[in-house]
Amino acid sequence: MGNDIETGQEHLPEYSYETAKSSNGMLEKPSSIHEVAEHDELGENERWPTPEEERTWQRVADNVPAKAFLIIVTEFCERFTYYGVSGIFQNYIQNKYKASGSNPGAIGGGKHMATGLGNFFQFWCYITPILAAVIADQWWGKYKTILVFAVVYLVGDLILTLTSIPSSIRSGGALPGLVVAMVVIGLGTGGIKANVSPMVAEQYQRQRPFVRKLKSGREVLVDRATTVQSIFNWFYWAINVGSLSAIATSELEHNVDFWPAYLLPTLMFVVCIAVFWAGRNTYVLTPPTGSILLKAMRCMTTGFKQSRAAKKAGNAIVDDAGKGSSWIEYAKPSNMSGSLPASVTWDDAFVDELRRTLRACKVFLFFPVYWLCYGQITNNLVSQAGEMNTGSVPNDIMQNIDPLFLIVFIPIFDKLIYPGLRRCGIVIGPVARIFIGFILAAVAMAYAAIVQHLVYSSAPHYDHPGAGHNDISAAIQIPAYAFVAWSEIFASITGLEYAYTRAPASMKSIVMSVFLFTNCGGAVLAFCFNSIASDPHLVENFAVVSGLMGGFAFLFYACFFKYDRQSRDEERRKQQQQQSFS
Repeated sequence: MGNDIETGQEHLPEYSYETAKSSNGMLEKPSSIHEVAEHDELGENERWPTPEEERTWQRVADNVPAKAFLIIVTEFCERFTYYGVSGIFQNYIQNKYKASGSNPGAIGGGKHMATGLGNFFQFWCYITPILAAVIADQWWGKYKTILVFAVVYLVGDLILTLTSIPSSIRSGGALPGLVVAMVVIGLGTGGIKANVSPMVAEQYQRQRPFVRKLKSGREVLVDRATTVQSIFNWFYWAINVGSLSAIATSELEHNVDFWPAYLLPTLMFVVCIAVFWAGRNTYVLTPPTGSILLKAMRCMTTGFKQSRAAKKAGNAIVDDAGKGSSWIEYAKPSNMSGSLPASVTWDDAFVDELRRTLRACKVFLFFPVYWLCYGQITNNLVSQAGEMNTGSVPNDIMQNIDPLFLIVFIPIFDKLIYPGLRRCGIVIGPVARIFIGFILAAVAMAYAAIVQHLVYSSAPHYDHPGAGHNDISAAIQIPAYAFVAWSEIFASITGLEYAYTRAPASMKSIVMSVFLFTNCGGAVLAFCFNSIASDPHLVENFAVVSGLMGGFAFLFYACFFKYDRQSRDEERRKQQQQQSFS
């Protein structure tokens, strides 16, 4: 759970010319590749690999730094809070308070209101990272931004807890309190989400691969890209362990009331802030780099204008093969004639970084349909379980099957499946993995449509089960959650990692927030499905979502399958570059 792996190769700063500011404020290349690898001193029982060893040895992950684990624990606490409060939103909004023979509830707004407000909350939580990324990159840096927005987040939790007490619910304060809390919590979580995943990867500072001799006497090739992959696997694993809080809050809402269900994650968030603050003197902190987003917008605008003008004048830029250059190449100062305008505050290296950023972001265009599929497990599948026999288990506890599967399978993929494939010489590129994830999501929705058909075919309420449960066990939902979980391993984790590894150092928070922003697209698509997101139309809802995801999966692969080969070619060039400086 969360959207918040075998990796494609990282673009920076591994062996590459990391840009650095000179005294005149412009960007320039360092004089030596070793200037960007200042943390690459060899330790005991370590040595540099030979070119032959780099080409042929299996690459393994390094140990995850303790300071990275502090951030991983922080993310666990934050996700504990997020899923603890949001996991019971559907019942809280949909059902009436203390209604006889009904699932737990408070507001009594019905399924349409519950699904609509849930989609709004998802939309808001994933649009706010854009603001937080700008603040972090331009003014505060990641650490301060996370800390300040965490306090905002805590205020939202307190509002939600206080307005869910019985006297507030009975006096009509639950709905306005919920809306205000959603806005405040969404702002807080956006500030954290845009910055916490880039920050956790930044805690690992070694750049070059090296050979380490193990206690057994065997030597292994330790690799940065594989280590970053492992860090993100553990990061995502912590997200899903935290999301199990919805089990506790579902039991509390069912057996006690909503206010203790919201109080528990609120208290956990106090722990979240304390854990993050405890590591303040140990973190690797990247200082804010200035107005990167505004500079990027000016650079792109200049590229468009210069490209149109050059082509109109017959001065188009072509390469040695006679092929025309991309429009962004026209933004390079070296391709501009005459004196540079005052607005041009970048150099050629910045344009190259921006081109890589835009290339990475193109892959994200297909993720909104994936998030539409993923979002079904927190609304329509919860409602589906409410129409089935769940025994003594609350219906909204079923969604926790997804993180349970992830907690089991992420370590299996990280420690067994991916290393096993690498030993066999099989490396599944990021585009191929995302494609597999999309297909699995489509299968999950197709299965959910079949389950819904079985619900509508069951007595006593058939396709109008709002009056009570039909005689069918909710256990048959389990494969749908399993397929969603497996799809996350391939698509969601890879997307999170791709956003970090493909982003230039100065744009990591921006690119990560763009990836998170694709969730907003999923929420907007969900609004379009609101008219069929209720009985007796849920079979059509799941079927259309499945077909849409399947079609977009194949379209995605047709558009980007070349990226995996290009990534491998770029890695080989970087290795050759590194060897020339060794």
